[in-house]
Amino acid sequence: SDVCSSDLNEIGVFEMRDSGLNEVKNPSEVFLSERSFGASGSTVVASVEGSRPILIEVQALVTPTSYGVPQRNTTGFDYRRLGLLLAVLEKRVGVLLGQYDVFVNIAGGVRVDEPAVDLGIAVSIISSLRDKPVDAQSIVVGEIGLNGEVRTVSQIEKRVQEAAKLGFQKIILPKNNVKGLNKNGGVEIGRAQRLNSSH
Repeated sequence: SDVCSSDLNEIGVFEMRDSGLNEVKNPSEVFLSERSFGASGSTVVASVEGSRPILIEVQALVTPTSYGVPQRNTTGFDYRRLGLLLAVLEKRVGVLLGQYDVFVNIAGGVRVDEPAVDLGIAVSIISSLRDKPVDAQSIVVGEIGLNGEVRTVSQIEKRVQEAAKLGFQKIILPKNNVKGLNKNGGVEIGRAQRLNSSH
């Protein structure tokens, strides 16, 4: 599959077949098709690219460093934003990562720039560090502020509807987003107010 992005911040996903290049009608299914179940460091996030909600797997690998200075590496996510999230994890949550290399990958070749994936990335990092898998039937959404607070995000109903459409059982949302939520599509709603090490 190929991912194309336009100046209007819309994303299009195409697949090459014998008949030529065809648009993929449900990109979320494609992006999650090779997901590993039961593996630590993997979390599903609900991103909105342009006007389209897309479910994407966020992968993190945290491993003891073999060098004097720990490596920080990202694919599909802003390197500086990763540095900020790691600082919040250390200062506000007490998750010490100074002796670990941290690698973050957005699966499927997608580049994600919206802060609504912050919480999913933090959860993936903690999951990999502790070697404890995240519930495969849950989705995580939320921006993380400098004090460790989970901040509201836009277009929340679209994200919840996409989770319901793909059969997910639970979605973790910023607490303040839950107040105005009209439809949950049968998906259980979890509330997150602050980032903590139990996530």
